[in-house]
Order: sequence, then structure tokens, then C-alpha cells
Amino acid sequence: MSASTSATTPSGTGASGAPQPGSSPSGFSRLVQRATSGSSWTVYALLIVVFVAILVMNPSFGEPMSLMAFLKKAAPLIVLAIGQYFVIVSGEFDLSVGSLVGAQVVIAAKLIDGEESMTWPVIGLMVLFGLGIGLINGLIVTLLKVPSFITTLGMMLVLYGAIRLWTGGAPTGSLTEGFRQWGRGGFPDTPGQFQVPYAVLITLVLGVVAVIVMRRPYGRTLVATGDNDVAASYSGASVWWVRTRAFLFSGFMATVAGILIGGYAGVTAQVGEGLEFMAITAVVLGGVVLGGGRGSVVAAMAGALTLEALFTLFNQLSLPSTIRPAVQGVIIIAAVAYAAMPRKSKAASPSAPTTPAGVPEPTVPKEPQPAAP
Repeated sequence: MSASTSATTPSGTGASGAPQPGSSPSGFSRLVQRATSGSSWTVYALLIVVFVAILVMNPSFGEPMSLMAFLKKAAPLIVLAIGQYFVIVSGEFDLSVGSLVGAQVVIAAKLIDGEESMTWPVIGLMVLFGLGIGLINGLIVTLLKVPSFITTLGMMLVLYGAIRLWTGGAPTGSLTEGFRQWGRGGFPDTPGQFQVPYAVLITLVLGVVAVIVMRRPYGRTLVATGDNDVAASYSGASVWWVRTRAFLFSGFMATVAGILIGGYAGVTAQVGEGLEFMAITAVVLGGVVLGGGRGSVVAAMAGALTLEALFTLFNQLSLPSTIRPAVQGVIIIAAVAYAAMPRKSKAASPSAPTTPAGVPEPTVPKEPQPAAP
């Protein structure tokens, strides 16, 4: 009797079902398990390997000021990856973020044009513009049922053409110091000394907010929608509004990334080009499944950091910048193939034997045995 009781008792509990001391993982352990679950652990391993390789080639990279400079450069991509994560985990795409970043920087430079008093009104206008683009994308995808790939690709071309038509093909105007400080300034504001960049602080705040959102009911509904939108709809979720809010998040994050890039790099004709594919690469490198339903926002942020570190390593190796698109393509293909492996293996090993049609085999009753004398 005792043997059967212990066999059916869950691990870490006694015969009465009460948890044993030291059997339940701590909160930190649960956080680590959640962050490294599934295929996302590979991004942390790759990040460590790339950082070690950079440090071997350039030991000064490990100095605090060099690390802060690297994080400041990586901050816009991490912010974009957060926004792209919300869209991808819901089962959609957003290819318009690169053009939106470029449009935001060009609009800010033309409207501010060196006038310090225009800085905050223009930043407010940029936020509204980014949310408006996200809302348009979301409503077209959810209400008009246009695939997100087509919708955001069209929006990317619309923004690209409209901005160049408005500016005549060359950006005009200039950004003020009050605008640029968010992308290149830091705390404390003492030149030549160690400082924490404002871009890093902003990225940390947005990352914490994203983690909190994903732990709330909306976050769980977002993942459920990406996994199976029909089941989520039957359970009472407003699928169209859940996905529309994901596009709103993406538009807002693209606006923040535009502010950081404008402050860091200034206004150029090529600003924002290719950022949409870098953001998607970062998200899938973090183990987020294209098609939705699986993935961690922390791992997506780590994917962006890893991608930026990988490009830094390429610079250390004196490799041409033209190799970057090829690497992004390889990462996307490899990440998608690897992320699909657990689901395939799980589907290939059913718990009960099935017929070719997928119907469980009928159980054939055994003939009754004669009772023992």
C-alpha cells in the first residue's frame, strides 16, 4: 500500500501531498527556468560566446565605459525588438517599423529645425504619429482581414515614398541638443567620466514594462491568440483588439527607437533602412516562434543584444558590412527550423497508438480466463 502511495505522489511532496522543505524552487529559480525555457536558452549561450570572442580580440571592450557605449548603440534595436515581439507572438508581422523610424527622424528634424522650444511638442507629435501608424496597421489586419505581411509591407512603402516626396529626397532641418540628449547623453552629465546612457535607462524601463504586461491577463491572452486565435475567441477574448494593441505597442516602440537613433546618429537619408529585418532577426534569435504562441520578451531583448554583439565581432574581424544581410537570413532560417523541432518531435510521439487516419486504435477485449480452482 505504501509503495503505491509513494508512486502516485508528486515529486517533492510527502504521502499526504504536503510539499517537503527545499523541494519547491525559489522565485529566482522559477524566473531563470521561465527565461531559459524551450529554445530560448540558446540565445544566452550564444551571447556569452560572442562576448568572450570580442573580449579575447579586444580586452578593452570589457571596460565599463566601452560596455556602456556598446549598450547605448544597441538600445534602439532592443527597443524595436520589444515592439516586434508583441506583434510576432500574436501571430503577425510588422515590416513597417524601419520606415517608421526613418520617417520619425526626418519629420522631427524638419519640424524642429534647431528651435529648442519645438523639441517637446514635436516629440509628442511623434508619439501620436507612431501610435496612429500602429492603429492603422492593426485595424487593416484585424478588421479588413488583410495579411499583416502585405499590410505592413504596403505601409513601409507608403512611408518611404511619402517622406521622400515631402523632403525632395534629402532630409532638411536639424535636431536640437534637447532632442539628441536622449540618444547620446547620460547620467551624470559629466563629459569624460563614466555615465549611464539615457538610452540604456529608457530601454530598461521599457523592458520592465513589457515583462509586466506579458505577466498580466493581456499578455497571456496575446500568447493564446498567437497560438490559436479561434480557441482564444471562443474563450471570450477580443482577438481583433488584442492584436491591434500589439501593433500599437510596435508603433510606440518604433517612435522611441527613432528618438534614440536621431540622438545617436543624427539625420541621414538612410536612417531606419533594414531595421525591420534586424528586429525580426533579433526576435527569432531569442527563440520566439514565427507564427506566434511561444516566446519570451526577455529572450527577444537578449536576441537583439546578441545580434548587435555579433556585428561588433564582425567589425573586430574586419569583415565587410555587406555580410550582415546574409547572416540575418541564416539566423532567421536556422532559428525557425530549430524552434519547430520540439513541436514536431512532440507530434511524432503520440501517447496512444493511432491509425493512419489519426483515430486511436480500438481496444480488443480479451477473452475471459477460467477461474482458478
